[in-house]
Amino acid sequence: MSILYRDILYPIFEELQYDKKSLASCLRVNKTWCEIVIPILWRNPWEHLTLGRKKLLLNVIISHLSDGARTSINQHFGFYTNSYKRPLFNYISFCRHLNLGVIENVMNAYIQYEEFKNDILRLFINENAEYTHLYMPNYRDYHLFPGAEQCFSEIKFLRCIGKVKDNTLSMLTRTCKSIKELKFYTYGNDYNCGIAKLIENQKGLFSVNFLNDFYDGGSSRKIIENSLIKHADTIQYFSICEQPETKVLTSLVNLRILELISANPYIELRWDNIKDLTLPSLHTLIASSIPINCLINLIERSGRKLTKIYYHHNRSVIDNKEIIQAIYQNCPNLMYLEFLYKNENSIDFEKLLINCQYLKRLDFCIYFYYNVYNVHHRSSFPWDNLFNILAKSSPPSLFEFVFKFTNDNPKLESLKLFFDNWEGRHPISLKFKKESYHYDESGYDGLIDLIERYKKKGVVKKFIHYDYDEDLDFLEIYKAKKAIINPESVGNIPENVVNNPENIVKNSESKATSILSRFKKIFFN
Repeated sequence: MSILYRDILYPIFEELQYDKKSLASCLRVNKTWCEIVIPILWRNPWEHLTLGRKKLLLNVIISHLSDGARTSINQHFGFYTNSYKRPLFNYISFCRHLNLGVIENVMNAYIQYEEFKNDILRLFINENAEYTHLYMPNYRDYHLFPGAEQCFSEIKFLRCIGKVKDNTLSMLTRTCKSIKELKFYTYGNDYNCGIAKLIENQKGLFSVNFLNDFYDGGSSRKIIENSLIKHADTIQYFSICEQPETKVLTSLVNLRILELISANPYIELRWDNIKDLTLPSLHTLIASSIPINCLINLIERSGRKLTKIYYHHNRSVIDNKEIIQAIYQNCPNLMYLEFLYKNENSIDFEKLLINCQYLKRLDFCIYFYYNVYNVHHRSSFPWDNLFNILAKSSPPSLFEFVFKFTNDNPKLESLKLFFDNWEGRHPISLKFKKESYHYDESGYDGLIDLIERYKKKGVVKKFIHYDYDEDLDFLEIYKAKKAIINPESVGNIPENVVNNPENIVKNSESKATSILSRFKKIFFN
């Protein structure tokens, strides 16, 4: 029975692998739950590390060292907690993501001696370790650690600096044959040409990402781009932060996701090698600050299967109009769109709503609407006109809207009219991304009262003010703070929210319902 019990729990917890808080709460249920959850939590322990968490994580890592090594570190550096004896689990053995950059940064913050740093690195780099994801900086010669070739041999994901050291690159090229995702980033003038050989040696390369912070135009880029041709049939994701040096994209006939970002929007680049590009399998296009004619040509030539478009251009009204026209004339299957909204193009925007009948979500980028250089000439956003268009022309599938950096809040009268016009349709979801330094709680009492009334009517499903995390709702935080100050001033607020307002940081919808629905999907569909 216990084996069946584990077999049922494991896929449920796997569904929660990115919800660290929920997983952590499962640790306390019983021994079986703990034994299943610990390996999932430690698969990638390097994400979302605050300063305090980094120190705590380093303490746990040091607890895996020998007694002598732990004693030596504690004698030299007082931060290590003596209470950390040998751990109940070999946590490091559960790691499948090895982020050497994070490890180096944490060690540099607290440890000065190279001898101690090498002791810690040997815990991760040895013949018994197995990794699927490797994040490699350029700090040292990692290939010199015994067992490095063996523990890196099965990686599926590699992120490294473009000027990776020759010896390290040679080791990776020799031992790694199954990399599916490659990410290169550089802050120098060029790439290591040996990267081309690493690319050619892979089987089934799926994703390539060049993370540059400026345009270099180096000759090595041409060599590396040409090495991708061998994988033309398998590459489905390609991202680049500078204009391509070759026409390699024309070879990627099965490309499904394309990301074209200008690293420096203030430098005009021609992007000549994508002007006549046709990608028949493309379904997601992400573009920022590339020439308007290139973007329009790409949409016109490759738009029939596009379901997602995200573009950011602080361009003229005419340029914006031409992009919207290209979308509604060539992308009938579009489901998700993020774009810069200009009220001057509201007629063409309404045509987009009418022509793109499969839309599910719209993200409006409004932060360019304001003149940030002259606050006296900022104009208020035309909420009434936009709400009227959405209520009148949105297709039945569209009911989720996100407004980014909207420091100018719509008036309650505008929202009420919008909700009244929306009544009878699928409940609407509205999210307003705020800049934290413009966070203003004034008017929240009336807004909360309005939202609650229309939620009861079934018109509104979600209404959120957030900064970076869509689950961090400023309105819920405000209600929780108000409940603490004056509990009688707020309606039925759960006791756990009143006593622990941090609980509302995550979505207030029941986690149990979410787990149950996933369980049904796994075992009964």
